Amino acid sequence: MKTELFDFHLPEELIAQEPVKDRDKAKLLVLKKAGEIEHKIFYEIVHYIKKGDVLVLNNTKVIRAKITGKFMDTGGKFDGLFLKAGEGWMEVIVKKAKRARAGRKIVFKDGTVGVVKEILPEGKRVVELEGNVDVMNFIDRVGDVPLPPYIKSMGIKEEDYQTVYARKKGSLASPTAGLHFTEELLEKIKSMGVDILYVTLHVGLGTFRPIRTENIEDHEMEEEWIEVSPEVVEKIIKTKERGGRIFAVGTTVVRSLETAGLSGKFKPFRGYTNLFIKPGFKFNVVDSLITNFHLPKTTLIVLVSAFAGREKIMKAYREAVKKKYRFFSFGDAMLII
Repeated sequence: MKTELFDFHLPEELIAQEPVKDRDKAKLLVLKKAGEIEHKIFYEIVHYIKKGDVLVLNNTKVIRAKITGKFMDTGGKFDGLFLKAGEGWMEVIVKKAKRARAGRKIVFKDGTVGVVKEILPEGKRVVELEGNVDVMNFIDRVGDVPLPPYIKSMGIKEEDYQTVYARKKGSLASPTAGLHFTEELLEKIKSMGVDILYVTLHVGLGTFRPIRTENIEDHEMEEEWIEVSPEVVEKIIKTKERGGRIFAVGTTVVRSLETAGLSGKFKPFRGYTNLFIKPGFKFNVVDSLITNFHLPKTTLIVLVSAFAGREKIMKAYREAVKKKYRFFSFGDAMLII
């Protein structure tokens, strides 16, 4: 399929620059599989979930991966994004990477000194930290939570970009569909007789990258780490046997659950996935999807198109633009049911 089929016009003023004051008061576009569209407020999602259903959330937590410092020789700025850690070293992707030449030293804001040890493709560098430094503690100490490049607002707090149930550190971006849930809303859903389950997918850099190939089939997904536990698998199997529905909160949950169900048999999974869900994919686990409005020509809009049908999604997106819904990470939500 041509990548351009997943493009749409979005006025810049509809890109949400900050979250709504109350998480659960964002707008909710309900898209039914038959094609009808309803306009609601997010907390009204309780009217679409019923006793015996399961709500699955991604409990990943965004790490403070934005790392800045100064080159010791010139005082020029070092601006990097942490990718992975080893013993005393970290791999980062660097803005203005040509400046980060092998051997250059960087001083970070806590006084720690790093040395560029290895030049990797695509602006990536291996930086070795001097002294006996625990890299993940260092990241926590000196880093900031990275925000998507389209968010220009300076007033965003770290907690604004974390879900209320974020527990397991590892993501470079938030699983943003989950930002709409408050603890009170989750308690209300639980009190209705709905099981709330958690999987983990650590969101990587590739999530927001546009598809640059002419055909979506030629795009390669980057690997992301997921965990779907035996307990989650057992509860989901029992729910489906009883006729209950599986509501996935976000595309990361869809990819986690469908990776675990790829063989046709749903089973526990712990490891890396590069599953690219596109039209024609057979969904074995997920029945309903809660998601945000995504960037054009990305794997995310391709996934929701696979789930609901491309024409229905494009129609819903046109309707959302017309009704001035807010888009992307801090934007409004969609329920596909």
